[in-house]
Amino acid sequence: MTTSAPIRFRVFSLNCWGIRYLSKNCKERFVRIGDLLNQEQLDIALLQEVWCEKDFLFLKKKLSSIYPYSHYFKSGFIGSGLAVFSRHQIHDAFLYRYSLNGYPYMAQHGDWFGGKAVGKVLLNINGLKIHVFVTHLHAEYCREKDSYLPHRVVQAWELQQFIRHTSAAADVVILGGDLNMHPDDLGTRLLRNYTGLQDGFNEAVNFDGCEEGHTHISENPFTNTDNLVPFGGGIRIDYILFKGSGEVDVSCESLSTTKGPLPGHPFPYSDHEALTAEFLFTLTTKGNGCSERQSGCGSGICASMLGS
Repeated sequence: MTTSAPIRFRVFSLNCWGIRYLSKNCKERFVRIGDLLNQEQLDIALLQEVWCEKDFLFLKKKLSSIYPYSHYFKSGFIGSGLAVFSRHQIHDAFLYRYSLNGYPYMAQHGDWFGGKAVGKVLLNINGLKIHVFVTHLHAEYCREKDSYLPHRVVQAWELQQFIRHTSAAADVVILGGDLNMHPDDLGTRLLRNYTGLQDGFNEAVNFDGCEEGHTHISENPFTNTDNLVPFGGGIRIDYILFKGSGEVDVSCESLSTTKGPLPGHPFPYSDHEALTAEFLFTLTTKGNGCSERQSGCGSGICASMLGS
């Protein structure tokens, strides 16, 4: 580790809803997503549902002057949909495909064919080892009769194991993506408690965005509003989570979301709202990371959560 001055690091996450020929205004929206990323000049962008590699290659070309490094994670029949664009060199990349991911006979849902997974890239910024993860868990579809709940819980369990076992040497850990889980769902609590990851929405010093940080809102014209009525018109299922270490303190200085339709434009970026977080990395002898013991990652935590 060679840095001493604090480092600002901006992260973007968006489920792009990029199903060619099925998603509305797909081609036009990828143009606008590329424009937004170039305008924002972030450190890293974590995208989900970039199902077509042609759309990834389009973005790679469009973003190359500001984000010269990128990676597309391939998995399943139609890919994982996960893509990363970075201003900083990607030193390594790895994908883990979840062992349980829907049913092949539920073709109308398509999750099984996509090969849901978690992707990881390694960055080194001024001597700091930054481990960045992007993921997209199985969709819920119907909360009252959720036949996929066990699948998401297993995926959350495998996700936390993958993060814990591959980031022991990290100075900073960041996870972004569409978890398809509410903040208090079992899978979300498993993930946070076992990894020690903190929720950017809860920890942000400043927030600008949808009420309660919602990322799936009734004001979005691409959204099926009937599913959101029981929740007051919005839910939070997309996240940027983070953790420091014993040597690096990480604070979330700000978090923002897009807010559905944009003035002067006929459609939003996606059926989900985008998240942008700004972090401050500060070298310290007592960082805000956690060991398994400090984060409550022992065997007893699972029983307590299941009983809550």
